Amino acid sequence: MPSAKILESKKAIVADLTEKIKESSSGVIVNYSGITVENDTKLRADLRKAGVEYKVYKNSITGRACENAGYEALKPLLEGMTAIAISKDPIAPAKVLSEYAEKIESFEVKGGFIDGEVIDQAKVKELASIPPKEVLICKLMGSMMSPLYGLAYGLQAIIDKSGEAPAEAAETPAE
Repeated sequence: MPSAKILESKKAIVADLTEKIKESSSGVIVNYSGITVENDTKLRADLRKAGVEYKVYKNSITGRACENAGYEALKPLLEGMTAIAISKDPIAPAKVLSEYAEKIESFEVKGGFIDGEVIDQAKVKELASIPPKEVLICKLMGSMMSPLYGLAYGLQAIIDKSGEAPAEAAETPAE
């Protein structure tokens, strides 16, 4: 039986992870077996740049934290060598980890959560395919500006055409 000191330490870790999960918008659970140290170092650097916290915990600790946070459905995914990535950005963990899962055959995205809902591997990949926020804003602004440009070009064409009409009328002989 573990000592009281060790048990208290584990309870503190579970409580800390539970809080982090509750405060985050999204999280992804991965199987990191077979990843080289070089690739793992690059992965962690990319995740840090994206504002994602990535950590390896014992599966029992992650399971208890997920359960405490209301994500009991994630517990079956916690088998083997698993890590969890959490972030306030809803798309960043899925995007970075899915990119590595495509490059590294043994690295596998298992599932995750977003805004209180547990998602499977397919949904994580779907999230990863969403363009960055800046691109979406540009597309939205372009969509909003397009009708205005169309109106402006149409009005300009009417003005240009009405300006040409008197010149044509002067050239036609009177009957």
